[in-house]
Order: sequence, then C-alpha cells, then structure tokens
Amino acid sequence: MSPLDQLIVNVDTFLKSVLDHTPPPLPAQFGRDDPAALPADEKKETAALMRVNHVGEVCAQALYRAHALTTRNPELKQKFDQAAAEEQSHLDWTRARIEQLGDRTSLLNPFWYAGAFGIGLVAGRLGDGISLGFMAETERQVEEHLERHLQRIPAQDAVSRNIVQQMKQDEARHASQAIAQGATELPTPAKQLMRVAAKVMTTVAHRI
Repeated sequence: MSPLDQLIVNVDTFLKSVLDHTPPPLPAQFGRDDPAALPADEKKETAALMRVNHVGEVCAQALYRAHALTTRNPELKQKFDQAAAEEQSHLDWTRARIEQLGDRTSLLNPFWYAGAFGIGLVAGRLGDGISLGFMAETERQVEEHLERHLQRIPAQDAVSRNIVQQMKQDEARHASQAIAQGATELPTPAKQLMRVAAKVMTTVAHRI
C-alpha cells in the first residue's frame, strides 16, 4: 500500500477501535441469555471485567497495526494484518456484551490505543524478531489474564464465559504462531515491565 493508503487504514482502525458504535450481534456459538436476570452486583462486576478485556483488544489493534506498519517483510505484514482482523472480532464481542450488561467501554480508549501504538512502533523498529517476541509475550500474558477472569465470572453467566474462553484460545494460537515465525525471547526485565504496565491498565480500566 502507498503511504496514503496506510495512513487511511490506520486512522480507520483507530476510529473503529476507540469510538463506540453498535457492534454486530454476538455469534450464536456463545448462547443467548437475559442479562436482566443476573444479580445486579455480579452483572456490574462482569461488565467491568469485560471492559478490561475490551481495552485489551483496543491495545491489540494498535499493536498489530504498528507491527504491520514497521515490518519490511510482506509475508509477516500479512500475518499481522490477519491477526488484527481476528482481534477485531474480540473487540466486537466484548463491546456487544458490555452493552448487553448495561455498561460502557473505557473512557480512556484513545489513550490506551495511542500508548499501545507507540510501544508497537518501538518494538517494530527493533526488528521482526523482537516485534514477534513482543507479540508472543503479550499474548501469553493476555491468556493468563483471561484465565483469571474465567475464575471470577459467575458460572451462571455462560455467555460472558464463552466469549472469554474463545478469546483465550485465540490468544494462545496467536502466541504459538508468533513463536513459529521466529519470535525472539524477550529478556526477563522486559517481561516484568510489561506485566507492570498491564497491571496499571487493567486496574484503571476496571473503573474508568
């Protein structure tokens, strides 16, 4: 794509990621329920968890688009674009479930996107191996984070649990693909810094 085309694609992704819009209906695979029948306190907590997951998907869009922008490998760029398209489904699922639960997405989504995009650009400039390593470690940490959410979402909220379970499977697959494509193992301090940044993000997004 020309620089102008790339600019248009990235601006479009940013707007679709951070602006609330009516998402497509949830796929039938997740089931159907009446969110109004869930206990109010449990519904509020699950909505907060889904808001955190939605922020994670906003960041995923930014990271993958930044990686695709910086790589000079056409095949790898296609892989990043494909992963971003798959993560778009996660973005839609979490947004739809948040709306069903009567809550809202994070007010700081533009900030989360910009920060993740900047980090993705830096990782991408360090080379494809580092970019893929960052992707693999991010997906591993997200997988752990989703597992913790599965332990917190009430058993009777099968729809939310099904969404998170499918996301967890997809993130594990993305991590495996990144490793297979030549990801460089990140040093321990970098992994720890990523965990600290993720903790700040999840804590803030849970409330705001």
